[in-house]
Amino acid sequence: MLDKLVNGFESYLFRHRAFVILLFAIATIFLGLQASNLKMDAAFVKNIPLNHSYMQTYLKHQKQFGGANSIMVAVEDTSGNIFNPTFFDALKNVHDQLFFIPGVDRAQVKSLFSPSTRFTEVVEDGFAGGPVIPADFSTTEYGLKIVRGNIEKAGIVGRLIAEDYSAAMVSAQLMDFDPQTGEPLDTLAFAAQLEKELREQYETDEIKIHIIGFAKMAGDVADGAKGVLLFFLIAIIVTAVMVYFFSKSVALTILPLVCSLIAVIWQLGLLTVVGFGLDPMSILIPFLVFAIGVSHSVQMINAVRRRVTDGQTTKAAAALAFRSLLIPGGVALLSDTIGFMTLLAIDIGIIRELAISASLGVAVIILTNLMLLPLLISFTTVAPNKDVKHKPANNIWLKLSKFATPKYAIWVLAITAVLYGVGLQQANKMKIGDLQGGAPALHLDSRYNQDTFFITDKFSITTDVMTVIVEAFPEACTYHSVLTQIDDFEWQVSNTPGVESTASLASVAKRVNAGFNEGNPKWSVLPRTTASLVQAVGRVPTTSGLLNSDCSVMPIYLFLKDHKAETIEVVIDKVNQLQQQMNNDQLQFKLASGPVGVMAATNEAVAEAQLPMMLYVYGAVFILCLISFRSLRATIAVILPLYVVSTLAQALMTQLDIGLAVSTLPVIALGVGIGVDYGIYILSTMAVRLRDGMPVQQAYYEALVERGSAVIFTGLTLAIGVSTWFFSALKFQMDMGILLTFMFLVNMLGAIIILPAIAAMFWRQPK
Repeated sequence: MLDKLVNGFESYLFRHRAFVILLFAIATIFLGLQASNLKMDAAFVKNIPLNHSYMQTYLKHQKQFGGANSIMVAVEDTSGNIFNPTFFDALKNVHDQLFFIPGVDRAQVKSLFSPSTRFTEVVEDGFAGGPVIPADFSTTEYGLKIVRGNIEKAGIVGRLIAEDYSAAMVSAQLMDFDPQTGEPLDTLAFAAQLEKELREQYETDEIKIHIIGFAKMAGDVADGAKGVLLFFLIAIIVTAVMVYFFSKSVALTILPLVCSLIAVIWQLGLLTVVGFGLDPMSILIPFLVFAIGVSHSVQMINAVRRRVTDGQTTKAAAALAFRSLLIPGGVALLSDTIGFMTLLAIDIGIIRELAISASLGVAVIILTNLMLLPLLISFTTVAPNKDVKHKPANNIWLKLSKFATPKYAIWVLAITAVLYGVGLQQANKMKIGDLQGGAPALHLDSRYNQDTFFITDKFSITTDVMTVIVEAFPEACTYHSVLTQIDDFEWQVSNTPGVESTASLASVAKRVNAGFNEGNPKWSVLPRTTASLVQAVGRVPTTSGLLNSDCSVMPIYLFLKDHKAETIEVVIDKVNQLQQQMNNDQLQFKLASGPVGVMAATNEAVAEAQLPMMLYVYGAVFILCLISFRSLRATIAVILPLYVVSTLAQALMTQLDIGLAVSTLPVIALGVGIGVDYGIYILSTMAVRLRDGMPVQQAYYEALVERGSAVIFTGLTLAIGVSTWFFSALKFQMDMGILLTFMFLVNMLGAIIILPAIAAMFWRQPK
């Protein structure tokens, strides 16, 4: 039945091939115009699991206490001393410039020049205080001396002032939208504006500007992603050379490249049609679509040349090649597509968009490289490969065919089992999350990470902040029992490894109470009477971010030494332990807000999605192979090598200190989806001969003669293409390149070594 459908479809296509090619041309022009409107999109909310319980807390209190989407600008004086007119003029300019950039929440801009940055001191009559920068401030020696004294009284050294007085901080929270246009905030344009209006304008020999935050990181990642175009060009050139070496024909070199580029155009155009942009992570997908398209094209031109060599005309050879490859090629690409679609199960916007982008790209390859390519080839003249026709049986294929004999198969499977055991042991040690400091998407020597390390070294707070939200009842902060419990929670968390410092309403209230008692440290305790407690808490404004307007919500800020996976895990475990002990009907300690809170939610979402994703990927491949081969043995023979290679890839991640994160999680699915192609092409040829009763070794030998060179060529082409990513300016692209190169090569080896060994065990011949 299926053969009849394929034959009828082939007859229709080739009878109307000119009309079909015209339709492809019209579709390509239309989608090309759509692709020209594609924009880069790196929205913050795409990077977080919005339905995670942590993010529900984060979104609930985002407007009151700010979110994780913040910017920190450290203004450094290269002399090491900020108390000079040049520095304070530069700091004022940076503060004012950042304040007026669209997208900045102006109420949340903090620096020495913010009116909310105040000092308090104990005097004979009680308390005295005011802005750290007085209204009549001038950059004279006397004025700077006054400001220095106010800074020390305000207790902001380490927060707004570097601990060695070499720099000062300007920080701000970002809105989700541009107030001028009402559109979602263009993160990449905002990052470019920071670079142009802050760093380029105010950085001199005396003043250095250091900028960190999600928006700036996204901008730097996008700048690094522009190098993908260069890698794309290199890949096209390398692929063209290799395809020509394989085909020995200019026409058979150009046509596969053209069809693969058409697939990329269709994919980019369809993204615009469905309303998506292209973020820095999914910008790598067009590259993969091109490589996958070429790999399937190689199978097509290999099949056409073999039939031309056997005496067929080019048109007849193209039609027969289409007929023979539509099912195995379609199943392989459909497996890829459904495998990528399984990534939709992960509740992170950027991964879901990557899944849709990859699925669209691979799906259109069925049309461009399995249908359009043979139609175009049918209009050319393909010369027969006389070397193939007259040379004796290839010794390489004869030697490789021995893997399909029980004698060699036992050794192959034994070695495979050992490798799997060692790989599984290492794979179980794989970490979830980021394993390096700074921005993991960028190299350690990047400007952004160097800025991060400067701020980390000079200040006691960084963007590595986790916020525990304490939800209580109105006026809860006037009850001694409530603040005592918050204070106890804060004290226990502050003594957790990885926590550098903490801040909460309770700790500030203790310092205020000491101030009411002549600054005596013995009085640095929480007052027991409500009146005294109201007096202490009343000195803390809501603009401090330590309480809301009715004092029913009080955040506890945890400043961590870094955002490495193990640091976050230790702190989260401690908070969860304290939650179980302290949560009650009136007081709830809830995770989490702040940048590290977002990372913790993301890490947990990735960890939870890992197993279901693998089950979905392998389940989809299993069902499609079972439908295609109608054989459980054949299905297992294809899938088992894939599973071993996936395990070895996870072991490689452990050895190279690559954590399982948003950028690396899809790689395993991509590797499995693309790696299954090798096995399907090999086994689809073997299966026909095995059903006719041919011995396994002979069936495998004939499969190698027909498709072995194309399979090996495909593996090498894919691997060489992604190996250029080793030189990327983006750390996550380099990691993806390493893993994909490994999976492309080793999956190819698995298809030509492990698969026949399994077949030799499953289809044993009677003696």
